[in-house]
Amino acid sequence: MELSTQLANNALKALLYEVDVQPKPGLVDPVDHSTHLDMDVFTFIDSAVSLRPYFEQFAQAGIDFDGEDLTDLFKVIRPIGVEAEKAMFKATFDVNTHKGAIFSLGILLAATGYDREHVREVSMKMLKGLTENDFKDLDKKKKLTNGEKMYLKYGITGIRGEAESGYPVVFEKALPFLKEHFGNSFGHALLDTLMVIISNSYDSNVVKRGNLDSLKNIQAYALSILNVGGCSSSDGQELLDDMNSYCNENNLSLGGSADLLIITIYLFLI
Repeated sequence: MELSTQLANNALKALLYEVDVQPKPGLVDPVDHSTHLDMDVFTFIDSAVSLRPYFEQFAQAGIDFDGEDLTDLFKVIRPIGVEAEKAMFKATFDVNTHKGAIFSLGILLAATGYDREHVREVSMKMLKGLTENDFKDLDKKKKLTNGEKMYLKYGITGIRGEAESGYPVVFEKALPFLKEHFGNSFGHALLDTLMVIISNSYDSNVVKRGNLDSLKNIQAYALSILNVGGCSSSDGQELLDDMNSYCNENNLSLGGSADLLIITIYLFLI
């Protein structure tokens, strides 16, 4: 099997594994999508399948790249990302299921294709200056993205900042945790890994629908679940139910955390 095919298959698996994890507060899973009524698990499956060809293109771009400046590799994959988003919106009838995941998986697929042994280092070199370039002259833009609004309002650099710094939550927290706790129940390990991500990251989706207090409350729930033994413990299950109710009552989305879980799964699989 060619490397680009292998990597693309793992990226597709990461998307499908993430949506199957349950119960995920503030996210879509097979039993609940209360905070995302415009989509369900089938929407995510359709989206994931539509992205498979572009994952291979991301990986192949990294394999083929022979330049010295890795920021040029990022320039190569950005148009692929644009086309991938178009395919996603076509498959989901204009519902945003995986826009954030396309951004991060595109980077990591290209980085893996370029140098499988130094994925984090390569991705950081690819994204040098990203936030400075993407957030400059925002006062002159007529239409701002959610990430740009969060940056202006709270100074949160979001997924761009996380990516440029080499995904520290993923590489330093979530991935080591998943490797250590992977065992008989992959589902429980992934759900606990999600709690690690939530407790250590600033999910701009939560802030967008709520505020910074909402984010602090969500982080506290996740940390408490981990402190009582994780989602599979009786106390953890009770706290998880409370967390889910809190998200539903306040219509909170943890989409940014889901994207980080997706790339954690991808890195685990490779």
